[in-house]
Amino acid sequence: MNKYRKLLDHEIEQLKKQACTCKDWSKIEVHKNFDAQRVVRVFFSGTIKLGYFKAQIRFFGGVEKETGIYDATLHNCEIGNDVYIGNVKNYIANYIIEDKVVIENVDLIANEGENLFGNNIKVAVLDETGGRKVPIYDKLSAHTAYILALYRHRPKLIQNLELMIEKYSQTVKSDMGKIGKSSHLVNCRTIKNVKIGEFALIDGIYRLSNGSINSTEADPNYLGPGIILENFIVASGSKISDGSILSNSFVGQGCVFGKNYTAEESLFFANYAGFNGEACSIFAGPYTVTHHKSTLLIAGMFSFLNAGSGSNQSNHMYKLGPIHQGIIERGSKTTSDSYVLWPAKIGAFTLVMGRHYKNIDSSDLPFSYLVESNDESIMAPGVNLRSVGTVRDARKWPKRDKRKDTEILDFINFNLLSPFTIQKMIKGHKILTDLQKTAGISSQYYSYQSMKITNSSLKRGIELYEIAIIKFLGNALIKRLEKTRFMSLTEIREQLKITTKLGSEKWIDLSGLLLPEKVLEKLLYDIENDKISDLNQLQIFYKKTNEKYYDYAWTWIVKVLETRYNIKISEITINQIIELVTKWEKAVIGLDNMLYNDAKKEFTLISQTSFGNDGDDEIKLQDFEQVRGRFENNQAVIDIQKHIEKKTILGRELISRIAHLA
Repeated sequence: MNKYRKLLDHEIEQLKKQACTCKDWSKIEVHKNFDAQRVVRVFFSGTIKLGYFKAQIRFFGGVEKETGIYDATLHNCEIGNDVYIGNVKNYIANYIIEDKVVIENVDLIANEGENLFGNNIKVAVLDETGGRKVPIYDKLSAHTAYILALYRHRPKLIQNLELMIEKYSQTVKSDMGKIGKSSHLVNCRTIKNVKIGEFALIDGIYRLSNGSINSTEADPNYLGPGIILENFIVASGSKISDGSILSNSFVGQGCVFGKNYTAEESLFFANYAGFNGEACSIFAGPYTVTHHKSTLLIAGMFSFLNAGSGSNQSNHMYKLGPIHQGIIERGSKTTSDSYVLWPAKIGAFTLVMGRHYKNIDSSDLPFSYLVESNDESIMAPGVNLRSVGTVRDARKWPKRDKRKDTEILDFINFNLLSPFTIQKMIKGHKILTDLQKTAGISSQYYSYQSMKITNSSLKRGIELYEIAIIKFLGNALIKRLEKTRFMSLTEIREQLKITTKLGSEKWIDLSGLLLPEKVLEKLLYDIENDKISDLNQLQIFYKKTNEKYYDYAWTWIVKVLETRYNIKISEITINQIIELVTKWEKAVIGLDNMLYNDAKKEFTLISQTSFGNDGDDEIKLQDFEQVRGRFENNQAVIDIQKHIEKKTILGRELISRIAHLA
């Protein structure tokens, strides 16, 4: 049954008395429960549908107003129930406004012609000249964007993905803009060709043009004062305010922008945080963070990055234009005033300090320090493994996930040690030992990929990588055997069997999602051959792959145990398990002790400098302890001590559970 009806004659007369005007009242339809008294000083044109207005709206400060339409011009609009529209300075045109929306003190909200609302806009990410353009759409994930940006050598793959996005984009094409239910638009200037989801709060924006704000009830968006967005898509839960300016950009779930941050031709994925600085043609994977006015991220791919003040990169060498790009793998940090010349590739969890003028590739030396000394790039392999800050970062990331939506776009693996990072350590271990053999054990420096490695750093890197490899393998073995009472060695071997053949070879970090290369290869093949032709199938694939991580990882671990340590799972003995667990316990405790000593540096006399400003050493200590606490009471220190105790018990418990089977 049609819930709308034509206006009655007495309603038209009442509207006229309330200073409402319309050239053709017959083009206005209203809800059967419509009450004309709440429509005052409104000019109507085109086709209009009006709901009923019965409720009251509470505004900030406790002010209450009756729902209805006051002081506005509406052209070709459909207005839902219990909507409040007041003081529209210009007009609202070609918009569907759903139930309980509040619009007050706005200049212009209009849609013109058929629009895709930001969908299928091509973003010139990484390569400013456009060689890696990624078409954005409402549900773009970091993983799909990664494929689109970096797999250009497979044109059929890219073509089919772009066709899927084009197909989806056509489903949202409309000549009507939309404002979802319960959204609030207050004190706004210009909004043109924008689709707005449910429960969004848009307050004091300057200009929104050609985009989508995909707010949901579970995870609303906030767009605040002074911002300008054009050619954009903003996923659920993200907040953009304080004069930020974004153009030709995709903003993923749970992102935060503020304090005049500016960006163009960039992709930002889950939990990105951008304040003060600038971004140009960047691929910002999950948890990339930049807080400083002087920081510029340009033509780079990042994830879990913390960019320090004054961090910068050069994306060209002043010859053929801005064609160069760089990759800083997951978990890295750049210190204040750091600089990297593109093209370059920085290994995972690397600390970059100083200015680096050579084209560096440290991707096979993760968890390192890359520092500058006398214009030379000095590499200290593996030392970030013993940094308490690295462990702190890994623990804080899951706790800082702002996403609340029921539909997650980016699937993120937070593991510090994984087949992805351990495969690099295994390769890095070989690189370092080969350098040592080639150049001699007594060499003062070793050269590798435009970097220098000191003799002591090389030896320490070999040791640290071996410790981390053993720790990871032991962790997995113990986890596989926990909480089971075994009656025979056969039962143990059965429990250690792999459950899938996939995962034994190279692993990929698909911008947050860790997976075997062969699993990804199967997906790409299916896309190329039209076996996957729907974007929803991609999301299902990412979700299932993420859920299978530990099965895939175990297959990889089994192969490493066999090839590197000559331990065949099908023939493993009790003594081999005990030996591996004993090595694991030593590695875990050794690494934890390094973390403990690193944490202790934060409580030295040097760290107490500037405390107790007007007192003696005793006052300095008291002031320091009041602000920073005592070393033994610090939560990170307590966690390390508990970790040592827990892992020691875990290893010895396993040995006691299986020793009788030897």
